[in-house]
Parts: sequence; structure tokens; C-alpha cells
Amino acid sequence: MHRPTKLLLLALLTGFAGCTPKLTDRLGLQLWSLRDEFKTNVVKGLDETQALGFTLVETAGTYGLKPAEFRAQLDARHLKAVGAHFGYDLLEKDLPGVAAEARVLGAEYVVVPWLPQPEFDAATARAVAAVFNRWGHALQAAGLKFAFHPHGYEFHPVPGGHSETAFDLLVALTEPGVVSFEMDVFWVAHAGVDPVALLAKYPDRWTLLHVKDLRTGAAITGTRGAPPEDHVAVGTGQLDWPGLLRAAKAAGVKYYFIEDETVAPLQNIPVSVRYLKSLKF
Repeated sequence: MHRPTKLLLLALLTGFAGCTPKLTDRLGLQLWSLRDEFKTNVVKGLDETQALGFTLVETAGTYGLKPAEFRAQLDARHLKAVGAHFGYDLLEKDLPGVAAEARVLGAEYVVVPWLPQPEFDAATARAVAAVFNRWGHALQAAGLKFAFHPHGYEFHPVPGGHSETAFDLLVALTEPGVVSFEMDVFWVAHAGVDPVALLAKYPDRWTLLHVKDLRTGAAITGTRGAPPEDHVAVGTGQLDWPGLLRAAKAAGVKYYFIEDETVAPLQNIPVSVRYLKSLKF
């Protein structure tokens, strides 16, 4: 398959404005989507991102480059890093260093995408909430915003007959305006939770959203992983995208990132964008 030209993808992205004008300028690419390219050749990965027509990105490391070097490569391609993913352990070890790197990258958001704790229960939620509040205040003082990206295992019910989940506790115990959340709709649905209902349940707490789809007929497990074939291009799976994007807008989501974890991202990302262009909601 020929790679799409930048003009074609820009046209597709611009067409998305016909659905929701404010979304066009807030649709980017999570660079993890092109992880295989970045692992071997950072310049190639960023060239691919630019060729796909994106101007907004979310980083997932700098692949051996110093932050300033990575930023220079972004700037050379007119790419803006809105968010940057950092590991929980790294923030725990060196929060000032994370803040400094995020500022160099030009990021607005520092996002923790994964928790190292093997079980996310009520006790873990309480402990993590206290940590997130502390990090959120520190990053806010540094001119940054903090967000957490749940992966699905946080949605198990709290033991003892409670209807709430550990994630519900985490939201309740973190401070609005200090701690926000990035919804990955794939992992929410994979956990058996309706992302539309979850967006509506916590308006103004979701600021970022990963746009990705779950294969129709995929097993709903809520575990920390899914087989590669369960990741499909947006619009070819089981998620209700018109309803989901309406709910996201109503909930106050500010940025949307296509995160393609399929086995053929360069083929599927244009399919996703084309589908998003076609939506009426």
C-alpha cells in the first residue's frame, strides 16, 4: 500500500472539522503508534508522522535522543508535543527531572500511562491518589498539568459488595483541577465498561482521549493485555464513535490522539482518519 501524502491526510483531518470544528485542531497522534519506526530510526518515525498530516503529537519517550534533540526534530517538522508519557517509577524517582524534560519538549501535560502495582484495589487507589495529588500540585507549580491513563484493570469492583470500583475511589480522592485523566477507550471497553457512560459520570475530569477501536467479538477481560488482533482501525470495531465523541465533547475533553496498536499502523491510521472524517454527530 502506498503511503498517503501529507496533503491527502491534511485534507482528511480538515474534513473532520465539518463534524466538530474544535476537534480538527485537537486531533493528534500518540507516537507510540509508530513504535517500530522510532525504535530503529527516530528521524524516520517523525518523518512518517509529518507525512501522515499530523501537527499535534503525544510522546512516549525520546528513543535515545536527549529531550532538546527530540524537541529540535519536532520543531523542524512543525510538530507540537501536547502531552508526554512518563513512567510512574520515573516520577517517583525524579519528579523535577520529569518536569524539566516535559518543559523542554514543550508539553502541556505529563501523563502517567501505567501503574507498577500488581493489583489495583481500594488500598492501592487511596495510596496512589495521595501520590497523584502531590505530583499534580508540583507539576502545576512548574506550569504543567498532570493526567493518569487507566488501562482497564482499575475498573474491578471494590471487594465487599461495593458497587464502586477502585477507579471510582481514585477519582473521588484526587483533586479536580490538579489531577485529570486520559481515557483510552479501547482499554475501558476491554474492561467491560461503557466509555460513554464513564465520560458522563466524571465530566471535567477527562482532559485527554486515546482514539482507538476494539475488534467486534473480542473477549472482554479487563486484564492488562489484549491479543494484537483485537486492535483494529477506528470505525471497524465495536465502539460507538458518534456517541463517544459527543460524550467526550460534553465532558470537556481537550485533546484527542489516535493511538494505533494494530500490527500495521501505517496502513490503518489513514483508515481511522478517513472514518473520523465521515462522521456526523
